[in-house]
Amino acid sequence: MARTLAPGQRSRILTLDVDSGERTLVHESAEILYEAPNWSLDGRSLYVNGDGHLFRLPAGAPSGPVRIDLGDLPELNNDHVLDPDGEHIFVSCADGHIHRAPLAGGRARRITKEDGRLHFLHGVSPDGMMLAYIGLRVDAEGSWSVPDVFTIPSAGGEEVQLTDDEFPDDGAEYSPDGRWIYFNSERVRTAPGHAQLFRMRPDGTGIEQLTHDERVNWFPHVSPDGGRLAYVSFPPGTEGHPADRDVIVRLCEADGTGIRDLVRVHGGQGTMNVNSWSPDGRSLAYVDYPVSGHHD
Repeated sequence: MARTLAPGQRSRILTLDVDSGERTLVHESAEILYEAPNWSLDGRSLYVNGDGHLFRLPAGAPSGPVRIDLGDLPELNNDHVLDPDGEHIFVSCADGHIHRAPLAGGRARRITKEDGRLHFLHGVSPDGMMLAYIGLRVDAEGSWSVPDVFTIPSAGGEEVQLTDDEFPDDGAEYSPDGRWIYFNSERVRTAPGHAQLFRMRPDGTGIEQLTHDERVNWFPHVSPDGGRLAYVSFPPGTEGHPADRDVIVRLCEADGTGIRDLVRVHGGQGTMNVNSWSPDGRSLAYVDYPVSGHHD
């Protein structure tokens, strides 16, 4: 079921100039909890999910989000990434599958097959031919298995499991040159939930740890030039990527060096689950969720 706002809470879609620190409020709602902005390839619009649907929002325009009619597609979650063709978007839905949908609206096509897994999309290869997703199973009692990284052809086909151990992985995303898949993992955790950032080759080899701190780091998003990572950093001791936490959006070089804080927000889940870099690499889009009486 789609997330909703708490009493007195708002969802605010903002853009941030990563060099100057200038923030721009694009849209604010006290009715719909919006999540996970993607930037259109021409830089003129943002795509967000809210209330189980996909919306288009002109960046910097006073008009509000416009719902895109995707027919009978199940409710969307906050894992959606644009197809490099600029005309489609890959989305994860409440049915546990990944679908390819037209940005102009219309019927979507399911990519993943019935294999007993839930599929959470995070990355599309630069040529649009492969998807990177997080796969897991749910048992009869409702318990989730350890999430691992998989790839699958974007046209559908056989998936390949890239990680397979007892530690949760998430946020798998291709670099713009296709040479790396970036992800977060607890494989070097010092306590449950202690995720750090990593990267590996698209075949699962050559895993490198990128961050080495006490905070809980999620969702590495690679800049269009491949040189920088933006990510969401949770407080120490956080397990998973919960909502309504005071988090930091951080920036570092693609090898994990040069970490600096960009902005502190009340958010977490939904703030920046997917790649939200502008095409020119100057700005990020994100969502925060202030509550009356809480700092903005």
